[in-house]
Amino acid sequence: MPQDEAVIGCTGKLLIGTRGAAGPGEILVQVRGGSETFLAWSEDPLPTGATVLVIESRGCRAVGVIAWADPLDALGDPPAPAEE
Repeated sequence: MPQDEAVIGCTGKLLIGTRGAAGPGEILVQVRGGSETFLAWSEDPLPTGATVLVIESRGCRAVGVIAWADPLDALGDPPAPAEE
């Protein structure tokens, strides 16, 4: 099956939670200048609304995903500029 390399490395939100080995969910991904939906497979169940990272293309508009937390969020907000 042809793979969709453009989607690998993109993040998205789960519209329908995944069920691990029991079945896929659905993800909305910003790719190619628009939004596209894919079937989303994961090893462990992930809830609706979770942010995920696409780690593989399974062809036929299906992808493998993992839970994702942006590492930059841990830095918090930048300090406010000092007023003179």
